[in-house]
Amino acid sequence: MLHLAARITAQRPGSHVLLTTATPAPPARRLADNVSWAPTPSEHPADCEAFLAHWRPDICLWSHGRLRPSLIHASDRAGVPLVLLDAAEAGFEDPNVRWLPDLARGTVGRFNSAHAISANAARRLRRLGVSENDLRLTGPLQDSSAPPDCNEEDLERVSGILGGRPVWLAAMAQPDEMPCLIEAHRAALRHAHRLLMIVVPDDVDDTPRFVEALADSAMMTARWSTGEMPEENIQILLADTHGEIGLWYRLAPVTLMASSLTPSHGGRNPYEPAALGSAVLHGPNVKRHADAYERLSGAGAARMVRDATQLSNALARLIAPDQAALMAHAAWELVSEGAEVTDLVTDLVLDLLDMAGTP
Repeated sequence: MLHLAARITAQRPGSHVLLTTATPAPPARRLADNVSWAPTPSEHPADCEAFLAHWRPDICLWSHGRLRPSLIHASDRAGVPLVLLDAAEAGFEDPNVRWLPDLARGTVGRFNSAHAISANAARRLRRLGVSENDLRLTGPLQDSSAPPDCNEEDLERVSGILGGRPVWLAAMAQPDEMPCLIEAHRAALRHAHRLLMIVVPDDVDDTPRFVEALADSAMMTARWSTGEMPEENIQILLADTHGEIGLWYRLAPVTLMASSLTPSHGGRNPYEPAALGSAVLHGPNVKRHADAYERLSGAGAARMVRDATQLSNALARLIAPDQAALMAHAAWELVSEGAEVTDLVTDLVLDLLDMAGTP
């Protein structure tokens, strides 16, 4: 939803998006200036009226399900167009939907359009009274953000130095993952002695701990921040700078999305390397982006590894260009489908704003 907000505000300068949550939740780590975060009001009619009077929305996008009848009916009375996105079957399993079917039908019927993520979800919406004209089976809305840019001169220069060497990337790594990464790389070198591992810290402030771990490994290393290059004798490159992840995704046909091998980090977004043609590996701790990894895995575009042995085995297999290419192509197709859904919803929102005469 944050990505969708960014797309809408980029195409409609001066607009503002209010992102609400059904239950108390902390705000996202980084919010754009034109995006606000707030909880939804209670279901008391007076609270809903006050909420709408304060924010005066021009359109409401409702994600997943878990409908709030008072807020939806109040929005409809206020003339706010309502769009249901990512409608999932699980979003309509509330006991109120079963025991108060008339209320559920009256609520769902307030939406101008409904977008289901699956055939089962679409059937559930039809039973609740959504007309065929207002229902679309679009698949899930995904984080299909534009892949990060890179410095083309750096890309050309490093590509020339590598000269076709096999490369894998450990992106958004944590210091406590380094023993696993080093052990896996050491084992993978037995299959491909020229293999290069690029390590990008999740937080560059942790660089001293990465440097210490690499020194203890006794492997040949280089640091990008000091101007060192991955020459032929270098086995590990520490990419310890801000804002250059797009360069490393483009150079590595295989990416381990780290912050996932050890607990408490939650994983990181896998769609960026997928969009840039990199096969995706990840650890078991990806709670923050579980849906994304499930979708990629279901498409054959991602693979989970639990330890250094599984990681080295996966690397040994994916070093073969054809194997990495199969996963990378599956990932690119899935991300492209997500982008199509985002484009469709963005166009719909802009059309509704135009119809409402919103500047």
